[in-house]
Amino acid sequence: MRIIHLLVIGALIFAAAYVYRIKMESTDRTERVLRLRAQIREERDAIATLQAEWAKLDSPLRLQGLAERHLPLKPLNANQYDALKNLPDRPPSLVKPGEPDPIGALVQTIEASADAPVTTGSIPAPSQGAPR
Repeated sequence: MRIIHLLVIGALIFAAAYVYRIKMESTDRTERVLRLRAQIREERDAIATLQAEWAKLDSPLRLQGLAERHLPLKPLNANQYDALKNLPDRPPSLVKPGEPDPIGALVQTIEASADAPVTTGSIPAPSQGAPR
């Protein structure tokens, strides 16, 4: 009878230790979650601050004032544009009509070589007449 009592007491002590371990793990995880939430909140606040600063720096009125102050620009007039007839001629085409595109052929060659099987140094390439 004493052995049964000792076994029951041992089982209770083991169960109490196991429950205590689970409680400590859950407490640690809860603290970690709270720390992560606080860190996320800080990061969101920092992002909001940076977005506000960017909006201030990117303001069109501010940029216009900086441009007027620091750049020697003058407003455009409608008579500053030239007529289309004064544009230079189009450069000559290097590919004659009906000939294949050299860049397209180069791309197709690269794609074909990429699809080819790769032979490494550890495996010899099979010869044409050798049985497998």
